Order: sequence, then C-alpha cells, then structure tokens
Amino acid sequence: MIEGQASGTKSPKLRYGMIGGGPGAFIGDVHRKAIALDGKAGIVCGAFSQSYDNTLATGDALGLPKDRLYRNFEEMLRAEAKRPDKPDFISIVTPNSTHYPAAKLALELGFSVVCEKPLATSSKDAAELAALARTKDLLFCVTYAYSGFPMAVSLRDLIARGEIGEVRFINGEYPQEWLTTKLEATGQKQAVSRTDPMFAGISNCVGDIGSHIEYMAGFLTGLRIESLCARLDHFGPDRPLDDNATIMVNYKGGARGVYWCSQIALGHDNALRLRIYGTKGAVEWFAEAPNNARVSYLDRPTANLSRGRDPMSPRAQSLSRIPSGHPEGYFEAFANIYSTFITALSKTLSGQPLSGGDLDFPNAEDGVRGVRFIEKCVESSAQGALWVGLNQERAGKGRLPGSRDIPA
Repeated sequence: MIEGQASGTKSPKLRYGMIGGGPGAFIGDVHRKAIALDGKAGIVCGAFSQSYDNTLATGDALGLPKDRLYRNFEEMLRAEAKRPDKPDFISIVTPNSTHYPAAKLALELGFSVVCEKPLATSSKDAAELAALARTKDLLFCVTYAYSGFPMAVSLRDLIARGEIGEVRFINGEYPQEWLTTKLEATGQKQAVSRTDPMFAGISNCVGDIGSHIEYMAGFLTGLRIESLCARLDHFGPDRPLDDNATIMVNYKGGARGVYWCSQIALGHDNALRLRIYGTKGAVEWFAEAPNNARVSYLDRPTANLSRGRDPMSPRAQSLSRIPSGHPEGYFEAFANIYSTFITALSKTLSGQPLSGGDLDFPNAEDGVRGVRFIEKCVESSAQGALWVGLNQERAGKGRLPGSRDIPA
C-alpha cells in the first residue's frame, strides 16, 4: 500500500478574494472547499452575487467582516488594492461573461488570478488577459479541474515517456443528461447561466464541457489541434445555444481524433472519458472512476492501474493524498490545482526561484487555446460543418455527410 501525502504547508498562509460563488452557485463552494483542504490560503473578502443581500449572507456564513463584502467586483478590487492586508490572489467563479472584465481589472490592479473556464467569451479577450498577465509578471491559473487527478497526471507522464509509442488517434467524450428537458425554463441557476448567450457566450455544450475534452486531450498527449470539423446541435426547444456536438480533429504531426459532448444524453451523469491510441499501446481514463486507468500494450498484458496501489510518476504521486481503497475525487483534484498555484505564488512573493512542477497548472495560454477551440467549433458548424484551421479561416472544403446549416 502506498500511503497518502501529508497536507498543510510551512509557508505563510496566503489571502484570497472571491468574485461570484454566492447562493446557488455550485462551483464557488467547490473552489472554497478545495482551497481550504490544504490550509495554504484563506478567504478575506468577496463580491459573491449581483444581489448585495446574497453577498452579505454568503459572507456571514463564511465569517467575513461586512466591510470586506462588496456590491460588485469593481468596488471590491479597487478597495482591496489599497489595503495593507490585501488579497494575494483573486478567484473568479462567475458566469463566463464576467471572466474577462473581472480578470482584466484584477490584473491591472496587481492581483494574480485563478479563473474558471472558459477564460473569456472571445479569443481576443482571452489573449489580452494572457498578455496582461505576462506584462504584469503575475500568475494566472485557469481551472481545468480534471488535470488535477493524480491518475491523469501519471498517464500524461507515461505517454510522454513513450510507453504507448506515437499517438495515432484520440477519442474523447463527455455526455451528460441534465439538460434533456428545458431546465432553464424553471429558473434553475446553473441551467440559465449556461444556456443564455448573455451569460455563456457563443456556446453552451462545447464551451461548458467540450472545452474539457479539448484541454485534457492536449494535457495527456501534448498534441495541439491543427484543424477541426464540428456539428453543433440544438435539440432543446427554442434553445439558442448548442446542447450536443460532434467534432472531428486533426492534430499537428498527423494524429486524428473525434470528440463528442452532450447534455441531452440520457443515462449519463458526468461521463468524461479519454481513449488514446498509440503505435505501441493505448490508455483509457474515465472521470467518474478517476482513481483507475486501463493501459493496453501491443506486446504484453493489459494493466488496470489503481491510484494508491500501483506506482505512478513522481509528480502524480506527490498529488495523491490518501492510501489505496479510499477514493479521491473532484474536491481533491481542484485542491491539487490550487495547491500547486498557491505554492508557486508563495515562492514568487517571497522571492524564491520556481522549479520542478511549480508551474504545473493550467495557465492563461491554455485558456486562450480553449476559447479559440470553442470559436472554431461554432464557426465550422455555422458553415455547414466545414473544416476550419485554428489559425486560419478555412482548412478545406470538406463537409460532414448529412450535415446541415446550424445557426451559431
């Protein structure tokens, strides 16, 4: 049995502020609990909701003083920037449409940032945030949470070592059933924020969960998409944004792939799965069973790996928290991303050099690539599922059989 890793840190505890994450905002509570798991940072201020009463209620539940609870993010960031005990970073967990303005102001005022994905609602805005973070020499993390699972990290390192040879094909899928009915019509907060273009931007399904497939495929293999052909479907009655998508991809270097994401797939909860096929082997990882993975080899028996029991890469093992047989899940994955980010920020603030895996978290450049992927999927589908390049308008004249024009 491989024992879990000790939590906690000897570094001074950092301070953070949060934008979003008020009542009914599932992901904000996930972020707060994940940060608290290692005790490396504590929340000191917040603008949790568009409703000041809701912000006050959330702040009271978190034990925050009223003078550090704000009516909006502009008020919070400007006031906190003047304090001697200001936050060391800002966590942004709002709907997509607020990511860019909140992150931009935070960076301009000198705060490092952790932001939910997608980074922005346009690649232009996302690129501006990445450039601003570089100019200001500030750390920026985008929370593609699944890259925080130790087994996913170990598979990344296994593929990088050449264990499965040259990658030929990637199959990624992420089916859910939660929007099979028009849940947004009931006023359910999560459904409204994802299906309304005013909050979500140009895409629902691809932006919300297809972006996870894109990031994890690149995370695991290091491959970058050269061109894609996408069909985005709108099955929900009068639903303006996509709720199902099929995407073919060509990677730089010659590998191919197919992605499917859906929020109308009955029988599936949150079923992100990656299958990666190489010249010498293949790997399969399923996010609903994240502590395990299947590795098949051309010349030896298939292995079913278990986090905690079986040896993993050193980096992956450093993220494994508890012994075998005790499942680690979503909160721990988020905590691993935050722990890595906070350790890097602590070193930066104290003038220590960064080394090893200190910057092994999703960054603003990853966020830019993700937003560009979303835009190109919408563009391809709007043109009748034509092939488009990620750095050019059109990559070819092909068309998916049976495809039809679908409004962006």
